[in-house]
Amino acid sequence: MKEIFKKISKVLKMIFGYGIMICLFAGGLTFFGYLAAMCIGGETATAICTVIYKGIFPWIIRTSTALILLGLVAMYCNGEIALTTGGKKNKK
Repeated sequence: MKEIFKKISKVLKMIFGYGIMICLFAGGLTFFGYLAAMCIGGETATAICTVIYKGIFPWIIRTSTALILLGLVAMYCNGEIALTTGGKKNKK
């Protein structure tokens, strides 16, 4: 059973890695959209910024959130404990 979870974890981690890389790249590309809008100016710049803010950013945020959940599932399938404080309990 552990071997199956290890294989599933490996596939999920690969999907997570490539997906987050694409999301980060897309987020970085929006900078160039804003830079182009700043150079163009006027109503066209407003339209470009609106498309980026209302059209592209929500998809990047939703996709990255889903991929983070996928990454957490992959970590738990692999037996890693991801969301702990790591602190030691005090003995009295």
